[in-house]
Amino acid sequence: MNIRHYMMIFALGSALTAQAQEEPAVPVFRPPFDFPLSLSGNFGELRSNHFHGGVDFKTQGEVGKPIHCIADGYVSRVLITPGGYGQAIYITHPNGYTSVYGHVLKFAPAVAKVVEEYQYEHETYTVDLKFEPHQINFKSGEIIALSGNEGYSFGPHLHMEIRHTDTDELIDPLQFYTDKIKDTTPPRASLVMLYPQRGKGVVEGSQRKHAMPIASLGKPVTAWGEIAAGIKAYDYMDDTHNSYGVHSVVLYVDTTEVFRSTVDGVLPDENRMINAWTDHEEFVKKNSWVMRSQVLPGNRLRMLQADDKGGVVTIDEERDYHFRYVLTDLYGNKSTYRFTVRGQRQPIEEYHPQVKHYLAWNKGNVIQEPGMELVIPRGMLYEDVALNSRVVKDTAAISYEYQLHDAPVPLHAGCTLMIGVRHLPIGDTSKYYVARKWGNKKGSAGGTYENGWMKATIRELGTYTVAIDTIPPRVTPLNKPQWKTGNIQFKVGDAETGIKDYKVKIDGEFALFGISSKNAKLWMKQPERLKKGVPHKLELVITDYCGNETREEYTF
Repeated sequence: MNIRHYMMIFALGSALTAQAQEEPAVPVFRPPFDFPLSLSGNFGELRSNHFHGGVDFKTQGEVGKPIHCIADGYVSRVLITPGGYGQAIYITHPNGYTSVYGHVLKFAPAVAKVVEEYQYEHETYTVDLKFEPHQINFKSGEIIALSGNEGYSFGPHLHMEIRHTDTDELIDPLQFYTDKIKDTTPPRASLVMLYPQRGKGVVEGSQRKHAMPIASLGKPVTAWGEIAAGIKAYDYMDDTHNSYGVHSVVLYVDTTEVFRSTVDGVLPDENRMINAWTDHEEFVKKNSWVMRSQVLPGNRLRMLQADDKGGVVTIDEERDYHFRYVLTDLYGNKSTYRFTVRGQRQPIEEYHPQVKHYLAWNKGNVIQEPGMELVIPRGMLYEDVALNSRVVKDTAAISYEYQLHDAPVPLHAGCTLMIGVRHLPIGDTSKYYVARKWGNKKGSAGGTYENGWMKATIRELGTYTVAIDTIPPRVTPLNKPQWKTGNIQFKVGDAETGIKDYKVKIDGEFALFGISSKNAKLWMKQPERLKKGVPHKLELVITDYCGNETREEYTF
C-alpha cells in the first residue's frame, strides 16, 4: 500500500472520529420509580388547546410513591397552582435537559422548607418560585418528591416531562424508557373524514365534510375538485385499557406521500396550533378528535409535513384514487387503512361570501361595529374567515350583544376586544365584565372598565356582551366536628366570574390553605400547626374577579 492510500485511510478515519465527536451523546435517564413502569397517558395526546406535554406514569392506584430524580441535577423551579400540575418540581440537568414532575403530593424536605418559608412570608398558597443554580442539588436516584393526585388530576399518577433547557421544547420522555415498557399493539382508527375545500371541491355532491366509519371504507366515495382528509385514531399498549395519542400518521394517495405528522416535540408557542391541526368544530361540538391531514396556511407546527399543496388532493380525473393511511407508534407497531375516492365530475358551487368582514390569515384585522372593536394582529388566525357577524341592539341593555362568527374559531393568542357600555345600572364599574355566550349559557372573559368601554382579551371568536357580577362567592364549611384535629375544609364557588383570591387566618395568624379547581375545595395544608385542646377563631375572606367579597368567621 502506497503513502497515498495510507493518507486516504487516515483522513477517512479522522473524519469519522470528528463526526462521532460532534454527535451529542444520547442522554441516559433512570426511571422515576423503582416498580415496573406503566402509562396512563403518552406524549402528544390531543387535549383542549394543547398537546399533552409529557407522559403519565401510573402509581399503582396510590399516592405517596417515592419519585426518584432521573439524573443528576439541581432544583430550578417549583410551581403550585389550584389546577394544572397542582404541585410540580423542575430539575435542570447538566446534559441540557430539564425534567418536570407534576401532581406531586409532597416535596423532598429541603425543597419543602424553602417553599413553605416563601408561602408564609408572602401569605400565599400559589407559588412560582425560581431557585438559584445548585441551591438544592439531587443525585440520580435520590427522592425528590412523593407522587400524588394534586391539581387538575383525576386519579393518582405522575406527570413527567423532559424539556430542552435552552428552548423549553417538550420532547417525548418515553423514548428513554422503551426498554422498560412493553408494547406490541398498533394504533387503531375509528373514522376517516373528507373535507371538500370551500368553493373548490365536493364529496358525494356536497361541500359539507363527509364522515366514513372504518367499517365502511371498502365502499368507494365519489368526489371532484380539491379535498383533504382526516382520521380519528388512538394508540394502545399491551396489558392496559388506556388509549393514547398516535406518534405518526402518514397519508399516501396512489403512491405519493401527501402528508405526515410526527409527534416528537412541541415548543411552547406551538401548543395552541393543535386547534389548526385538528377539526376544531368536531372537538367543540362532539368532543371528538379528528387529525386533519392538511396544513392550514397559518399553522406553523413543526411536527407536520405536507406536499406543496398542504395535503390538499386534487381529484380532476374520472378514475379511482387510492388513499392509504399508515399509523405508527413509537415502537414501530403499524396499522394501515385504505379507501378509494372515485373521481366523478360534479358541479362545484363557487364560494362568494356575502359578509361585511372577511378576515385574512396573513394580515392584521380590525373588526368594528357600533360600540365594539376587535383587534386581531397578524399571526392569530390559521386560515381566512368569512365572518358571519351580527349585532343585537337592545337599547335597554348594558351593551349590545356581538356575534363574532356563528361557529367557534380559535385564535392563536389573546386579542383585544372592546365593548362600549351604554348604561351603568350600578356606579361601581369594577362589577362589570365581558361575558361569552353559548346559547342560554354564559361565562366570563374578564375585562376592565376604561372610559365607557369594557376591555378584555379573548382567544376565540364567538358571541360577547357586557354583564354585571354583584354576587359574592359561596362558602360552605365541611365536616366541622373534625376541625379540632386540623381537618378543616370548605366548599367554595362563584356563580359569575370565578374565585380570584382568598385568605384564611386562625387566631389572627395566616394559615396555609390549599385550593383545588377540580373539586372547588379549600383545606388546611399543615394541620400539625394547629394547637390542640384550645378554642380557635377562624376568619375566611374570599374574593371573585369583580371584587365581590365573602367574609366568614367560625369558632371551634
